[in-house]
Amino acid sequence: MHTFIVKTMSGLEPVLSAELSAIGAQGVRELKRAVAFEGDTHMMYRANYELRTALRILKKLTSFPAFNERNLYGGIRDIDWSQYLGPGDTLAIDAVTSGTVFTHSHYVAQLVKDAIVDQFRDKYNRRPTVNTVAPTLRVSIHIQGTTVIVLLDSSGDSLHRRNYRKDTVEAPMNEVLAAGMILHSGWDANSAFADPMCGSGTIPIEAAMLAKKIPPQYFREKFGFFRWPDFDTALWNQIKSGADAQICDIDFPILASDKELRARNSTVVNLMASGLERVVTVDRVPFEKLLPPAPSGLLMMNPPYDERLMVEDTIAFYQGIADRLKQCWTGWNAWVISSNRDALKHFGLRPSRRITLFNGALECSFQRFDLYEGSKNITETD
Repeated sequence: MHTFIVKTMSGLEPVLSAELSAIGAQGVRELKRAVAFEGDTHMMYRANYELRTALRILKKLTSFPAFNERNLYGGIRDIDWSQYLGPGDTLAIDAVTSGTVFTHSHYVAQLVKDAIVDQFRDKYNRRPTVNTVAPTLRVSIHIQGTTVIVLLDSSGDSLHRRNYRKDTVEAPMNEVLAAGMILHSGWDANSAFADPMCGSGTIPIEAAMLAKKIPPQYFREKFGFFRWPDFDTALWNQIKSGADAQICDIDFPILASDKELRARNSTVVNLMASGLERVVTVDRVPFEKLLPPAPSGLLMMNPPYDERLMVEDTIAFYQGIADRLKQCWTGWNAWVISSNRDALKHFGLRPSRRITLFNGALECSFQRFDLYEGSKNITETD
């Protein structure tokens, strides 16, 4: 059994923890923007292929105390790196530091690189080279005070890159965030779903993949662990085949709509790339004219917000959204994410749940509104 650290986005730790428990991971515990678990190679392969809210999966190699640069360099050189790469291979170092002893992550990464390549130079008179894009081995260093944790990145490219996004509109949503929002919502993945402001289609595509049980990395061709010396091809093929065998058909509507032609076309392109063009219906309809595709379901939206707009215009825009929800979407649950908390306070509906998430650098409130007959116009004051 090994210890693994799964990186994620702030606010998604609870749903990532639930995902890990669902696939049988042991010792699951939430950290800051990460979740730790205990598992074997089988679990590492599954986690990379099946987790929807993971960014990177790091395998802990060792840890040691370091009170100065000499301790850090020596501790890294004490590891037999020939177990993990050869002198003709490439490597990359990622470093994260906190505390007062090591304060510059770039310098730490440089020192760690020097320790590794010096070991190879002394042993083989040859040394690995640095490749930050597609290295044979990506090493992750986490320093907390005087504790150095050395981890191997099993994922390679960030797991948010699903490889179905072929076209985008401005500020596309991260796929991991979209999946996390859907999992946070509690959607049963067996009832109608709608995104009336779909942009490039990330939210409805992630919803369709979840409903059809398509693994999030179904379209990915390689992972970091493919280059590890102990890569087990037979085990990997078994895990991938088992997950792919769960893919199923659905018989309920998933709707993606946007008033902008550019967004509608981008969504169509990405749906075709994901093979979901017959699963998700795409409309080009402004929200004030859009009708629900079913009597009940879950609506999720990321309303646009132009910072050049006056606050009064933004409030009116959000109030218009709430009015349409009350008039035409009764029987549905609506989830809205926005960085404009002031506009949400004047939304006109009282949220039944609030979750703080980050869309890029923007701190956002992700709020649930239960729509029922006779929904009252309520202005948030708290």
